[in-house]
Amino acid sequence: MPPADRRDILVVDDESDLVELLMYNLAKAGYAPRSARNGRQALEQVAQKIPDLIVLDIMLPELTGTEITSRLRTNPATAHVPIVMLTAKGEEVDQIVGLTVGADDYITKPFSMKVLLARVDAVLRRTSPAARGDVPTVALRMGPIEIDPDTHQVSVDGQAIKLTLTEFRLLAALVQANGKVLNRAILMAKAMGPGVTVTERTIDVHVTSIRKKLGEHANIIKTVRGVGYRATLERGPEDDESGGPA
Repeated sequence: MPPADRRDILVVDDESDLVELLMYNLAKAGYAPRSARNGRQALEQVAQKIPDLIVLDIMLPELTGTEITSRLRTNPATAHVPIVMLTAKGEEVDQIVGLTVGADDYITKPFSMKVLLARVDAVLRRTSPAARGDVPTVALRMGPIEIDPDTHQVSVDGQAIKLTLTEFRLLAALVQANGKVLNRAILMAKAMGPGVTVTERTIDVHVTSIRKKLGEHANIIKTVRGVGYRATLERGPEDDESGGPA
């Protein structure tokens, strides 16, 4: 079903034919799309009006998609704008870089328009204020980590850290599990919603990013080899604190 509120989608790509195709299909699906053809235009468009979601090509003139994402994520006003990144080559390194800087999802070119619309819908659903099913309703704390679900703020040793929405949901799910091991499938469902298809490396990339932001407390998130991850202040015999993938 197309959204009733005509949510604003900013399409950023330098391929004119693709932009026209995306604009047409997004409008047909019930969205209100607009476009930018390079990185600077994209930032100008966002400054004029913050969109509900950005479809962002990684290879752009003037400013790359990763540079734009980094800038948006460091600005409190735009830090939580969902971003679906388009990668031309489909190389894992592009996907990892995109996710590391804060993209919520990625699609490899060439892609099916059905797939893109489904991803846009899934990202909007999991980032909407009403999407609270897997997000805690009360404040969480584990050692130096404090999580406020109302403000989506996370602090470590009293200092606020900036997480993307996906990272926030992942960390909240791990802390809320209180030491229980969560496998990738469960973490994907909690952080990205059901039915989202991503590579196995996606969760690993997000966890690596969270660990970096936790700094000296990174080892609170333990890797359980062959299973998944858990958050705990204690160390168990099955845990691996090397930071490698599960």
